[in-house]
Amino acid sequence: MKPIAPILTVALLASATASLPARAADAWPARPIKWVVPYPPGGSTDMLARIVGQKLGERLGQPVVVENKAGAGGNVGTDYAAKQPADGYTIVMGNIGPIAINPSLYPDLPYNPLKDLAPVTMLMAVPNLLVVNPALPVHSVRDLIDYGKRQAAPLGYATPGAGTSLHLAGELFAATAGVKMTHIPYKGSAPGLNDTMAGHVPVMFDNMPSALPLVKAGKLRVLAITSAQRSAQLPDVPTMAEAGLRGYEIAGWFGVLVPAATPKPIIARLDTELEAVLKMPDVRKKLDEMGGIVSGAGPQPFGRYIEAESRKWGTLVRSASIAAQ
Repeated sequence: MKPIAPILTVALLASATASLPARAADAWPARPIKWVVPYPPGGSTDMLARIVGQKLGERLGQPVVVENKAGAGGNVGTDYAAKQPADGYTIVMGNIGPIAINPSLYPDLPYNPLKDLAPVTMLMAVPNLLVVNPALPVHSVRDLIDYGKRQAAPLGYATPGAGTSLHLAGELFAATAGVKMTHIPYKGSAPGLNDTMAGHVPVMFDNMPSALPLVKAGKLRVLAITSAQRSAQLPDVPTMAEAGLRGYEIAGWFGVLVPAATPKPIIARLDTELEAVLKMPDVRKKLDEMGGIVSGAGPQPFGRYIEAESRKWGTLVRSASIAAQ
């Protein structure tokens, strides 16, 4: 007959170990939560994190502190977040670049978004805009194409960084329109927009939330929107397809992820609270004004979307031989 005490001890230890994630989730959050934004302050990603983060903190009863860690098209901050303790106290804003595009663009990426990060929820999708300095003598996509073909040197275009959807938007534009262009990556939207407004760079592709206020203020001229449909915020601005580039469509998106081993109860709680924040009228109003299409897709739908986006952009990067700059 086997001794009962050792068997009982093993059973109790197994039970206690299994309950650890649940206990951690019950006590969470007990201190401030760090929300890593892999871009500088002032861009679309940062703006969204601050709008949602304030409300999320109020619902959780703990501050949500936005921490900007820019560099390498979002890779620096995303890698940092992926390597933090999986305890629910670090979340990261993911978007199309570091999550879906960069694994194909950077051969030595230090993280694997499909293995090192767990999806929580997708917050919103956003169109991209093609904008120019108002002094540039172009008022349509056709004008820009003709202008670019007349220049001796390639036409420079700014983006928030290599590997972003805006980088691919420019590469696709150049290839489709037959215009020679030079990609000028910045560490986020704000510095690129500043240089475009100042005339240092003539053209920029940017997310609608950060570019829209400057368009409305007359500091930038918008030529087209990169989504399949026009935006209610800019009803008179044509899509790229309507402007003559048939089949052209690229849009950005933003979502929340956590280190992969984060307990599922914490992920579920985060998802629940984030979806509640997205339904708040004042938040919804701000996101609508930014031109965003609110999503609220939870962990499973968001995970499937990331996998599909990774396949889509990986194919484009390889077929067009696009490289990080």
